[in-house]
Amino acid sequence: MHVTMRAATADDTAFLETMLVESVNWLPDRNLPKERILAEMGHYVAGWPRPTDLGVIALDPDGRPIGAAWLRYYDADEAGYGFVAADVPELSIAVAAQWRGQGVGRALLRELHARRTGPISLSVERANPAIELYRSEGYRTVSSGRDSDTMIRDM
Repeated sequence: MHVTMRAATADDTAFLETMLVESVNWLPDRNLPKERILAEMGHYVAGWPRPTDLGVIALDPDGRPIGAAWLRYYDADEAGYGFVAADVPELSIAVAAQWRGQGVGRALLRELHARRTGPISLSVERANPAIELYRSEGYRTVSSGRDSDTMIRDM
């Protein structure tokens, strides 16, 4: 499989919204509506990009976007699910369903890690197979909720 990467730009806002929906609806039988997800979690993409945002887009061999990984800083009052500190950006990542399990997520993580030095945090549901990807890429659990873990990668 051959994918290419490019930096996420302001033109990618709609695609990032789609990927946010994918990240929530990772279970085949979960189909929460986009409007609900954006109403509850829209701060992950609202105003993209802010000056401190960093993101990458994975493209299929025909140049179509198939996945995204992006970092955003939050204050404690607007904290995301994977918030650990205001000086640690939180990772959001998703791959289109038909491309999962083919190395796209790992490629996105590695590309983002190559562009960012310093710690990165994330939140992942424990039942999500991606948790093994995060562990294999150096993330460790720093706190746990009922169904999810907050992880951090120290660089």
